[in-house]
Amino acid sequence: MTTNVLILCTHNSARSVLSEGMLNHWAKKLGKDLRAFSAGSAPSGRLNPFALQALTHAGIDVSGYRSKSWDEFTTPEAPPLSIVITVCDSAAAETCPVFFGGNESGAPPVKVHWGYPDPSNAEGGDEGKRRAFELTRQAIGYRMLQLLQLPLESMGKQELLAALNAISAT
Repeated sequence: MTTNVLILCTHNSARSVLSEGMLNHWAKKLGKDLRAFSAGSAPSGRLNPFALQALTHAGIDVSGYRSKSWDEFTTPEAPPLSIVITVCDSAAAETCPVFFGGNESGAPPVKVHWGYPDPSNAEGGDEGKRRAFELTRQAIGYRMLQLLQLPLESMGKQELLAALNAISAT
């Protein structure tokens, strides 16, 4: 059964998009049955061009990416979610809607916060922002690789939550 992961950030334009791209990229390379999605509580309707550039330079196809609302993942037709990760502090502090679980019981997904500073706020003009986005992409990629090393199909909710929280400490 596919493990579906939703990555949330308020505007779904930068960090969550980087996370979706990196997790899907590594899952495909490693042959893992996992699918990442990203969304926001108040989507901007546009993707940050520096995020798209960082992913493209890493060899990731960004065609089809778009800024979308987390509401798309609250319907019965949405993919059943196993994990929800917030990547910005403002999204972590918001009350999340009810997401449908990724197992037979329909239990809610495991939720965890993996915060990253907003690379959009980097100083140094466009070059400073490019550097900040690339460093954020690398940091996100490292955590996503750790997630993909977990035996997701055999972990209970509490064990998974503890492992995901341990990853956030790295």
